[in-house]
Amino acid sequence: MAHRPSPGGPARTAPAGPRPSFAESLAGADSVADAERRRSLRRMKVVALSFLVAASIVFLLCSWAQSVGAPGWVGYVRAAAEAGMVGALADWFAVTALFKHPLGIPIPHTAIIKRKKDQLGEGLGAFVRENFLSPANVETKLRNAEVAGRMGKWLSERAHAERVAAETATVLRVLVEMLRDEDIQQLLDRMIVKRIAEPQWGPPVGRVLATLLEERRQEALLQLLADRAFQWSLNAGPVIERVIERDSPQWSPRWVDHLVGDRIHRELMDFTDKVRRNPDHELRRSATRFLFEFADDLQHDEATIQRAENVKEQLMGRDEVARAAETAWAAAKRIILESVDDPSSALRTRIADSVVRIGESLRDDGDLRDKVDNWIVRAAQHLVAEYGVEITAIITETVERWDADEASRRIELHVGRDLQFIRINGTVVGSLAGLVIYSIGQLLF
Repeated sequence: MAHRPSPGGPARTAPAGPRPSFAESLAGADSVADAERRRSLRRMKVVALSFLVAASIVFLLCSWAQSVGAPGWVGYVRAAAEAGMVGALADWFAVTALFKHPLGIPIPHTAIIKRKKDQLGEGLGAFVRENFLSPANVETKLRNAEVAGRMGKWLSERAHAERVAAETATVLRVLVEMLRDEDIQQLLDRMIVKRIAEPQWGPPVGRVLATLLEERRQEALLQLLADRAFQWSLNAGPVIERVIERDSPQWSPRWVDHLVGDRIHRELMDFTDKVRRNPDHELRRSATRFLFEFADDLQHDEATIQRAENVKEQLMGRDEVARAAETAWAAAKRIILESVDDPSSALRTRIADSVVRIGESLRDDGDLRDKVDNWIVRAAQHLVAEYGVEITAIITETVERWDADEASRRIELHVGRDLQFIRINGTVVGSLAGLVIYSIGQLLF
């Protein structure tokens, strides 16, 4: 098909290939309903034709009666019948000319729908775009619909929220099952594992450690270590005795070993107790100085930085770390699939709770409803302003693909019954008009 300009847009080229019939383009057409429409159309055609036949019979009888000297009133009936015949024939021609050539004669400007099918599609698309998809109409319809308020009332009911949670779970399951494990594992590996391994660990760890030391966060750790050391020293007597017995000379008396062990034990308990009780103990200050120096070396000393890199390489080279992405995704996938299938799972319960809270907020907060309505209106206006032509192009292009004869038959099937009333009205109105004209003629002449 040649290029045909579409209203409000550039020319389009219809797809090549055989033109599908109208019936093929209507997936799932109701054949039972079509059969009923066809019977109804035939009945109305018979009714409309009966008016024409009746007018013709009356006309013939009146003409015969006048030829044998009938009274004057017969002329009035004859004029009405004659005009009714003309009106019926004229309207039959008009209705028939919409869909086919009357009597099969290719009279100009007949079979309009068959000849003007593409223009009809373009006009229908333009009509929909200008009268239904204009930004002003869209805004009016959406404002009157009060989408946010209705949605809030619906979502605030627990049963509806659980339904949303169930549908969300179904969608989540489909998405998870569609994803390839290898792709997700590679993505996690690139985004997390390798991203962690790329930079040097020393400087950032040193900066974090320095910040913690400046905030005196190490005091809690030192206190914990001091408390644990004191607790250990309370029960360290047997250990100290075993060490002294193992390392003391063979000639040393046993009571001397016990005396030395007791002395060391008491000194150890006394020392750890002092460290535990005194926040300003020299050992604590020494540990803090060491940590400050270590934090500085991690940031500026090349040897320390390299040692941190060696530690990083050893950690990242471990099999557990190398397979971290695979393990994490496998665990996450298993948890998600188990949760979406269980109506009482924490995931679905949280989704339902969140939906209820959102619904209650929309239902009770007028400002929030106005904001959401404004978002919806702006989004819809943007869509119809930017893509209105593309949306209505579906109508135009679909009509262009229809077979002309089949399209004409189908359209007649849907609207032809109502059009038969034009023929009936033409007969009646024509008769009345003929009667009035004949009566005026008789009065004047």
